[in-house]
Amino acid sequence: MQVSVESLSGLQRRMTVQVPSERIESEVEQRLRKVGKTAKLKGFRPGKVPFKVVQQRYGGEVRREVLNDLMQSSYAQAVAQEKLQPAGGPNIKASSATQGADFEYVATFEVYPEVELKKVDGFKIERKIASIGESDIDRVLGNLREQRVHWHVVDRPSKVGDKVTIDYRATIDGEGFEGNEATDVEAVPGSGQMPADLENCLVGVTAEQQIEQSVSFPADHPVDRLAGRQADFVITAKQVAEKHLPEIDDEFCKSFGVDGGVAELRDGIRENMSKELDDAIRSGMREQILNALIEKNPVELPLTLVDQEVDYLRGDAARRMGISDPEKMPAAEQFLEPARRRVALGLLVAKLVETADLQADQNSTDARLQAMASQYGEPEQIMQVYRKDPRLMSQIEMAVVEEKAVDWLIDKAKIKEIKTTFKEVMNLGA
Repeated sequence: MQVSVESLSGLQRRMTVQVPSERIESEVEQRLRKVGKTAKLKGFRPGKVPFKVVQQRYGGEVRREVLNDLMQSSYAQAVAQEKLQPAGGPNIKASSATQGADFEYVATFEVYPEVELKKVDGFKIERKIASIGESDIDRVLGNLREQRVHWHVVDRPSKVGDKVTIDYRATIDGEGFEGNEATDVEAVPGSGQMPADLENCLVGVTAEQQIEQSVSFPADHPVDRLAGRQADFVITAKQVAEKHLPEIDDEFCKSFGVDGGVAELRDGIRENMSKELDDAIRSGMREQILNALIEKNPVELPLTLVDQEVDYLRGDAARRMGISDPEKMPAAEQFLEPARRRVALGLLVAKLVETADLQADQNSTDARLQAMASQYGEPEQIMQVYRKDPRLMSQIEMAVVEEKAVDWLIDKAKIKEIKTTFKEVMNLGA
């Protein structure tokens, strides 16, 4: 087998492989003789079909199979022989499969770059320092009260924050459209759950009052027929109710599974907030250190890997948005920079793991698996599924090693501590 490799632009390589005709003809003959032992052709007993007849009947099909198999196996051999590391599948163009002639094909592909870690220590990052105050706990308790809100029907004009139950019918240019009518819709003026024009007109209404309101929909409205259009609504207010929040007492605590009263509930909140705070601080340091790693260690990126990452991020975004129509998929361009960052980090972290000889120990792997499984209803069952699947466990181990790489970088960084508040760390300014 003869192999030649040509460097094209960037990380692209063109590899020409020539497979001797003797190897092809030998494999074709072996397979034809094997076929002949079981071939069933009219006029011949099974296994007694003459070789020439088998060759005439099955020769073309078997030759195509042989060439396809040889192309796959020889490609792998050639890549190993030339010590190449393809970053993706090849684009292959093959010559005609003429009997008795050598078989030649050209494979074009990208290779992984040679990654050089020029700087991995002394990065300047910040560590935020914050404590959890009583006001922070009060804020969470306020959110919990909102989760237990109940509504009392009132006989007065509605205010911002009230719940107004309505029926409506809407038209565009005098014509109805799909979904233009609804009954018993609950709207809360000021919540931002409906178009502003619609919520604003519900302030000051009373039960049984009918109003008319034009509503302008934004140009980026997810429903095409409404995007940038104006609809005329006829609305009937059926009921007005005001919000009542429960008292923070023993009964309130029991509704969240806490039997020890308010003090125990506050302790539990503080414990959860402390974990969230630690995670947020860690996440911020992780982001800073990885950004520094990319900035100080530029690396050429295989376009194949970037394109794959764009496809993944785009598909993931579509799934989260509930989009199944390919024509409504978010534009690929908006995922290009995040994809490039992810690919660069993958290459750099892999090199760091290799250089620093970082490995996933059993305790860290178990802890990571337990933390992941705890997010599901039956964590023990989830852990059993993972432990029985080497592929899934490999993903857990890779995540552990990546975090060890982050720890390694942070240990060698120059850290400046910044005093701040829980609210700022958790980005709760709004």
